[in-house]
Amino acid sequence: MPSAIRKIIVLATGGTIAGTAARCDDHTGYAAAQLDVAQLLAAVPALQGVPLEAEQLAQVDSRDMSPALWQRLASCCAQQLARDDVAGVVVTHGTDTLEETAYFLHRVLAPAKPLVLTAAMRPATALLADGPQNLLDAVTLARWPGAAGVCVVMAGSVFGAADVRKMHTQRPDAFTAGDAGSLARVLQGSVQRWRPWPSGTPLGLRCIEQDPATWPRIEIVLNHAGADGRVVEALRAVGVEGIVAAGTGNGTLSAPLTAALQRARQAGIHVLRSTRCAAGPVLATPFDDGFESAGEMTAVQARVELLLQLLAASA
Repeated sequence: MPSAIRKIIVLATGGTIAGTAARCDDHTGYAAAQLDVAQLLAAVPALQGVPLEAEQLAQVDSRDMSPALWQRLASCCAQQLARDDVAGVVVTHGTDTLEETAYFLHRVLAPAKPLVLTAAMRPATALLADGPQNLLDAVTLARWPGAAGVCVVMAGSVFGAADVRKMHTQRPDAFTAGDAGSLARVLQGSVQRWRPWPSGTPLGLRCIEQDPATWPRIEIVLNHAGADGRVVEALRAVGVEGIVAAGTGNGTLSAPLTAALQRARQAGIHVLRSTRCAAGPVLATPFDDGFESAGEMTAVQARVELLLQLLAASA
């Protein structure tokens, strides 16, 4: 059963879960990041009596998530998780960049306590808003004995930060975990787990302490029919330091794009080879042209990984 002794910290950053629309049937024309954290908690009667502390860390649509906010969020999460009277932390977030923030926090912090991100696909004003249940489930997981690591809770499913990805534009169950599958499920106030909690060796806050304005610029380039590599040349011209090549299928790249990426690498630009496919790893083949594989990571996760690798190397 969940512990009722130690506190759960709720850090709000905005997103659809805090969004509002003029009509209850409007799920797309809403304004994100309108309600504050107190209003979010008040919409969940089941949380009354649960020991919580809440902070409005930011109020943004997650499409505008920034390195500066990542840095602030990671620092705040680490500070709160270090408190003896805190069992875990819940972060409310928008869905657009949720998987990127989760992966970032996982690689930087890899906490022993639960750090749970949640969101909503429908605004708070929707007739069947999903935010209140998602928030309740996230707090339930954060209080659950033995829970650990960075997880995402959406529509009752629990995903590891290294696996989660957004797969649908509208459905409340918009997230999956690719081939890995979900870690657990939150059902009727209980957590049913079938895989180990996320763990790893954290890079630490020192890795990200420099001014975010000076962080390496990493971009994603998509392979497609007719890809000629000119976008790579343009990125070289503006001083990009890393490129994730989201290839077709098993990370395959057109011949012109491959040539452009090879020239970029020779110029000192780091290149990771990923895939534009929704699921599946990028496996080594005789035709890799020496580009490092992103493995199971999605292109956006690979971008975060390359960013953190370069930051760690310069720390």
